[in-house]
Amino acid sequence: MMRFISSAAFVIFLMTAGCSSNDNIIDPEEPDPVVENPPADDFSGPEYADDYSAISGWDNRTSWNLANVHDPSVVYDGEYYYMYGTDASYGNAHEGHGHFLYRRSKDLIDWEFRGMAMTETPSWVKDTLNSMRVRAGLDIIDSPVYGHWAPVVRKVGNKYRMYYNIVIDNYIESGKANTPANFDGSWTEHAFIGLMESDDLSSNTWVDKGMVVSSVSDRENNWSRSNTSDWNAYFKWNAIDPTFIITPEGNHWLIYGSWHSGIVALQVNPSTGKPDNLSSIEDYGTLIARRQNSELNRWQAQEGPEIIYNEKTGFYYLFLAYDELSVAYNTRVCRSTSITGPYLGIDGTNITEGGECWPMLTHPYKFNNHSGWVGISHCAVFKNKETNEWFYSSQARLPANTNGNAYSNAIMMGNIRKIAWTEDGWPVVMPERYAGVPQPSISESDLTGTWENISMNYEYKVQQKSSQLILSSNMTASGALSGTWSYDQDKKILTIGELHLNLEKAWDWEASPRTTTFTYSGLTAGGRPVWGKKTTK
Repeated sequence: MMRFISSAAFVIFLMTAGCSSNDNIIDPEEPDPVVENPPADDFSGPEYADDYSAISGWDNRTSWNLANVHDPSVVYDGEYYYMYGTDASYGNAHEGHGHFLYRRSKDLIDWEFRGMAMTETPSWVKDTLNSMRVRAGLDIIDSPVYGHWAPVVRKVGNKYRMYYNIVIDNYIESGKANTPANFDGSWTEHAFIGLMESDDLSSNTWVDKGMVVSSVSDRENNWSRSNTSDWNAYFKWNAIDPTFIITPEGNHWLIYGSWHSGIVALQVNPSTGKPDNLSSIEDYGTLIARRQNSELNRWQAQEGPEIIYNEKTGFYYLFLAYDELSVAYNTRVCRSTSITGPYLGIDGTNITEGGECWPMLTHPYKFNNHSGWVGISHCAVFKNKETNEWFYSSQARLPANTNGNAYSNAIMMGNIRKIAWTEDGWPVVMPERYAGVPQPSISESDLTGTWENISMNYEYKVQQKSSQLILSSNMTASGALSGTWSYDQDKKILTIGELHLNLEKAWDWEASPRTTTFTYSGLTAGGRPVWGKKTTK
């Protein structure tokens, strides 16, 4: 388990540098394009800055809104949406104030930062760790180095359950902190998933229920590591990044895992929220996804699972975070009719057996007049049960050196985007962040004009940039996409050539001043996302 690899683990957020806060972040390498935006209407959307470095300190937390969001989990209590996340903030502003940042909102747009959900690390973590070490003939660790990562919160009956993750960042052999100077030829220690319960989220009163599961190895006491470039991990299942689902049949499942050997599904007792038995490695879960076919490969570059069930399609959808988190992070999705798989991609590839997962839903990108975003993954997916709308939430990072700030890649803005569904039952993420823009009837004539199109290829750490697209009144498309185009007004599907694109009215976050526009999102036949937004009348 490597802190510099796992999403929740990459907590190196450096001290703030002098950088002013702008509503729109200008790419210094590209001149501002002259565009004629669609006329403003009566809608007034969010105006808070994407670069929040000027208000990143703890004393400014009441102004954070969606600043300092990492690995979010979102749950609705009937009045508010609550968002919980990993211990991470620009400049480490949260340190010394507890663990698991949380905030709430009534509309998914304006968020009130509420503080921390956990006051201090539960004592069971150290006690359990040292009991394991004593049984292995190792010295106890007096002051473990903790990491608090990636909680997930769900309502279960009349209670709310938070499955949280605590890693121990000490070497197994010596017990010393994980630093290059301390490397002792061993892997780092166990990770633990614990459980807290609350009757009322507004009170922030949680009762800790102890350990649910820990990392587990199939190598007994062979925890040696040849060097820091050896990625053949000691643990088979890595107990981090939990997510949780109750199936239509009423069974409770914890899905977890990261990087090591893949993602597993663990059935838990509905009454306790824990597994009934952990006596053998088989009790720790069933493999449901891996990125490499080889059983010996424990460097999967895959983590942050999120799972939902869509009753309209009859599928479980498993969302996965791919690659390192600071820039390359991208989101994939696969689906199955069974909670334990097999999970298949859009091309029929078996992800449970180690196939590469498509579709890809997010990737580092940029529209004009903005630095763009990178590191967009480890998502929460949730539904507004009143409107039946689905939403995608994750962090997104600014690229390095944005606005001249060498540390801007440590700026993590919470993103909430609507999910649309293709006609064959795959989710797509909309290009612009959710702003509550009213959804009027959209006519064919609204769509003629100039657009920015991003046809996203998978390129490691490379932002996908937009190209100009023109939709002409004679129903031809030219530029980034070509062919004829048509529009189904009832379904709000824009068709360009062979592409079928979900359309909506949205908030143009890159425009200056911000205004409303039209956007689309769809998938190629191979599962690559296509995003677009209109830039002229």
